[in-house]
Amino acid sequence: MPTIRQVAEKARVSPTTVSHVINNTRFVSKDVQRRVRAAMDELGYRPNALARSLRRGETHTLGLVLPDSANPFFAEVGRCIESAAFELGYSVILCNTEGDSAKEHLYLDVLSKKQVDGVIFVATGHQADALRVLLRQMPVVVVDRDLPDVEVDAVLADNRRGGYLATQHLVDLGHRRIGCIAGPSNVTPSAQRVTGYREALFEANLPVDESLILRGDFHPESGWAAARNLLSRPDAPTALFACNDLMAIGVMRAAAETGRRVPADLAIVGFDDIELATYTIPPLTTIGQPKMEMGRAAVKLLVDRICDRARPLHRELLPTQLVVRGSCGGHV
Repeated sequence: MPTIRQVAEKARVSPTTVSHVINNTRFVSKDVQRRVRAAMDELGYRPNALARSLRRGETHTLGLVLPDSANPFFAEVGRCIESAAFELGYSVILCNTEGDSAKEHLYLDVLSKKQVDGVIFVATGHQADALRVLLRQMPVVVVDRDLPDVEVDAVLADNRRGGYLATQHLVDLGHRRIGCIAGPSNVTPSAQRVTGYREALFEANLPVDESLILRGDFHPESGWAAARNLLSRPDAPTALFACNDLMAIGVMRAAAETGRRVPADLAIVGFDDIELATYTIPPLTTIGQPKMEMGRAAVKLLVDRICDRARPLHRELLPTQLVVRGSCGGHV
């Protein structure tokens, strides 16, 4: 790699003058600027952007830590975050933890060593130790995970309200035996969605049958397995609320395999409103999360924190909404 000294020699100026041309830190005549840039082009010299950024105390790079980049919901949120960051002049480094807390710790350490300006963080669970360490080093915004024990900026969706809306819709359609396929117990959105499910049943004076609440892992196979279990019972539910769309798609397969028509024999509601939800047969009724708004809010909140470390903590709760399609029988 050519050096700044070699550029200076070829342009017949000092290395300091080359530096001033590159960084625009002092007046340099147009003739000298032309000679320096011609020498840079001829030698193939490119300024070290990382070194320049570190000298200025910023890299214009953000870290994005996701628990499962293959999950369409996180992929769509990640795309929104990258787009919003790009508009503000930031690049994004994506780290996929695959739900592994050890990988999460490793990636947070890597991002710290890369000296990113800040991190948008979706935790693998409710563990907060790694996050507390990171907060001592750089600004952080948490997305889609409520960590009440940590003082950190957060952008969240109203998962509790979403679970309520999904269940209330099924109740309004006349269902009285409604099953629920929850997500992992250590992930707060799942617990909040189940709380909303319980509240809707309670409000409708329907009993909460704990045997109808089974736990999945947010992947299609777990939704399929839980649905096979529930649908094999003599008193099988007539409707199922799956706490994400991928598990709901697994439920659709289980319904087909057990000879049930959707929605005539089994109503299904998911959660997230991923793009695939519009391509199932029938299209999936679901709870829409404001993915674009979440991404934009997270980036803005992080950039605001980068610019002012002393600003008050902010917790933004975005609304969820019922998206009615064909899988519940109540579509318009």
